[in-house]
Amino acid sequence: MLPLSAFPPISDLGMRVSDIMLAQGLSVNEALSGIFGSVSLTAWICLLIPQLIANYKAKSAEGLSMGFLAIWLFGDTTNLSGALVTGLAPTATALAGYFCISDLILVTQCIYYNVHNARIARRRKHSTTTEPSEDQPLLRRRSSATPPSSHAQHPHHEHSNPDAIKRDVAGDDEPSTGSSWLNNTLAILAIYLVGSAGWFISYRFGAWDSPDSADVPDPSSPAAISGMVLGYASAVCYLCARIPQIIKNYQNKSCEGLALLFFLFSLTGNLTYGLSVFSYSQDSEYLIKATPWLIGSLGTILEDCIIFYQFSIYSRQGRGSSEGGASDAHDSV
Repeated sequence: MLPLSAFPPISDLGMRVSDIMLAQGLSVNEALSGIFGSVSLTAWICLLIPQLIANYKAKSAEGLSMGFLAIWLFGDTTNLSGALVTGLAPTATALAGYFCISDLILVTQCIYYNVHNARIARRRKHSTTTEPSEDQPLLRRRSSATPPSSHAQHPHHEHSNPDAIKRDVAGDDEPSTGSSWLNNTLAILAIYLVGSAGWFISYRFGAWDSPDSADVPDPSSPAAISGMVLGYASAVCYLCARIPQIIKNYQNKSCEGLALLFFLFSLTGNLTYGLSVFSYSQDSEYLIKATPWLIGSLGTILEDCIIFYQFSIYSRQGRGSSEGGASDAHDSV
């Protein structure tokens, strides 16, 4: 998620908004930086919505690693703490608070579904261990009288429905692959359009106008140092958060339950944030001081690419196994 440390780098360099503005308007680099930054904020604001919807449709959150969510929540918490300590702009602090609330909603949803589904699994396990002892002879007589063709067809139908539901949630269902990618592409384009329009509207209404005296904190003050430390801590958390999720996907050999659009929004947010920093200035001193935030964004992009690769290989393996199972069932009939 967007580190609020994304806001301090500019002010930490001692740059005022009035230094950014030109007498007749913005330069091309400054305009591009503002547009990319606005697109990045839009992506972060919408980030968790696809995963919340995917969990709700599946009535499950087994695909998500709780370690991933816990580290991410800790990163957003340190992010908000840094904003409060350094006295950042109210909009920046409000965004940090919004990120924490969104994280808590997702974590609460995951805990609810995990606990609820665990109870259902225990009840089913208990029922399967107690009921067969009473009706087992009757079941044996019925199974012996059932034609072989019914045995071959019933398990096929029994297992196909849950698998179809899981593939639909994860975006792995082969017939809907084209429409799924189309929907994801349209969603990404909407993020760019809304972010660009938001920057243009804010600029037209004077959001880029600076006050006569900008309140820039002293970089050597305890508050500024504390905010910088918290900003670095949040960046490290964001960089490490995906590791538990990557390990979980590898262990399960599956990405079922994960919303692909969730990670596409993350990729969009990090990519446009990096472009915003580079577009603003190519001065070596500026880039050196912004390096920790750039490393956090670029490192997260690499981790997202690993997850995209997992989506690709595990979805192909899932389709191959389902096709093999269907052909075996057909041969047995």
